[in-house]
Amino acid sequence: MPHTLDRITLTGLRARGHHGVLAEERRDGQEFAVDVTLELDLAAAGASDDLAETVDYGTLATSVISDIVGPPVQLIESLAERIARTCLADPRVDAVEVTVHKPSAPIPVEFGDVAVTVRRSTSR
Repeated sequence: MPHTLDRITLTGLRARGHHGVLAEERRDGQEFAVDVTLELDLAAAGASDDLAETVDYGTLATSVISDIVGPPVQLIESLAERIARTCLADPRVDAVEVTVHKPSAPIPVEFGDVAVTVRRSTSR
């Protein structure tokens, strides 16, 4: 029976980025929050209790924050793609789901959150 992929999830990673279509968004920046869920086989890490057998989520969190504060993009869809590529760079990761939240988006009505979610996988 094939092994079902396990998951590592980080939620609410927050940083100030300068992403957006409007000039003031790119100039002033705003807070973004990101959730990532990695799909991978964690059996070896569970059996060995060895960090080298899994994704170090502290390192991953730092990389995601670097993506948020990195070069500006217009669309949070583009930011989500950037973060997905970062997550899939680890060869142990088979798939990732990335949600980028933009709670201060310039929308002319009251709202709680705007978010984009992408799911990407390797072609292995």
